[in-house]
Amino acid sequence: MAQRSGSADLPLHGGRVPKWLGDRMTRLGAVMCEAIIHHYGRDELLRRLANPFWFQSFGAVMGMDWHSSGITTSVVGALKRGLSPLSGELGIHVCGGRGAHSRKTPHELTLIGERVGLDGAGLANASRLVAKVDSAAVQDGFDLYLHGFIVTDDGNWVVVQQGMNGDSKVARRYHWQSEGLKSFVDQPHAAIEGANQGEIVNLTDHRADASRQGQLDLLRDLGPDRIVRELATLERGAPPPPEQPLLPYLVMPAHHDIRESDVVMRRLHGNIAAAADRGPEDFAELLLVPGVGARTVRALALVAEVLHGAPCRFSDPGRFSLAHGGKDRHPFPVPLKVYDETIGVLKSAVQKARLGRVEEIAALRRLDDQSRQVERYATGPCLKEIIAGELDQSHLLGGRSVFGWEPAPETPPVIPNKP
Repeated sequence: MAQRSGSADLPLHGGRVPKWLGDRMTRLGAVMCEAIIHHYGRDELLRRLANPFWFQSFGAVMGMDWHSSGITTSVVGALKRGLSPLSGELGIHVCGGRGAHSRKTPHELTLIGERVGLDGAGLANASRLVAKVDSAAVQDGFDLYLHGFIVTDDGNWVVVQQGMNGDSKVARRYHWQSEGLKSFVDQPHAAIEGANQGEIVNLTDHRADASRQGQLDLLRDLGPDRIVRELATLERGAPPPPEQPLLPYLVMPAHHDIRESDVVMRRLHGNIAAAADRGPEDFAELLLVPGVGARTVRALALVAEVLHGAPCRFSDPGRFSLAHGGKDRHPFPVPLKVYDETIGVLKSAVQKARLGRVEEIAALRRLDDQSRQVERYATGPCLKEIIAGELDQSHLLGGRSVFGWEPAPETPPVIPNKP
């Protein structure tokens, strides 16, 4: 049983993730997934991956371009690299990817089925059907080029796939989850979402049941050649299709810079205040990695929200880029020292939690709880001031982007006083 759980429209960007960031995304993504499984189980991780808002926030907190199509490719790739060595322990497997990797998905699923005792052929068929529905049954002008299939040892799965529209330079991401569907072709989607790109043919809508049956009858009775001739005579006078109901969707803006309109500032001020208030109290549990300081605790407050926040908390994915910046220098260069310290703290917390020592991982959860408690009254600087402060200290925190290492800001020349 499967259900399309949503979609997202994203500016279409090219380029590659540099190795220095890709390796860190792999480590951070894997340890965050471990923490979610520890607290909530594998099925909850699948539910989050099926949520387009959470998925975008997850990619943003890992230092990817906060609004672009590249988040999809990079997150799926990072999870495949990071979780594959842990698949036996965690019972979760990531298949597929971009381009040629997407076409290998059915074979990968068949092998996983043989290894862990699942119906690999059934999973491979589900992979093909999901791709067909979003490329043929729903004709919205987007050509699929990425297909990621994440499955657990229990046979539950989620699909994240993405298509592009070259004319509008927009990518559309589709999320599916193996819950709540009785048919792949009769209204499998929880929503058909995205900015208006023109007419959409949606043969999966329940109202199209008669149309689907009629097409089969026509094909049997008339054959393809006569159908084409009949269509030519009817096309000019065809009545307009019924309007689809308006549904919520995630549409990321085209601008690269993060603006206050992209961020719920009370939440951001809550994250910052919680790091200042809760951090010192929990230093004994949180700050066990040498060199970890207050800036890392601020990043951890945002990471903790991705781990523990409710779905409504992710309406502003751009806010989570303020944890570790972005590779394109928006909102600021990736602070590698902070990034590495975040990974170190999370890895230590997860490893100790496996042994029953939950002090550190519980401290992260308290950090998230504190954010929600204080955001009702917390105040702070505007977003431009926050970003300016990050840029000023970027060179001290190992700031790096696709443009290189961040240099120290130039100091204005000293003009001597005239006698």
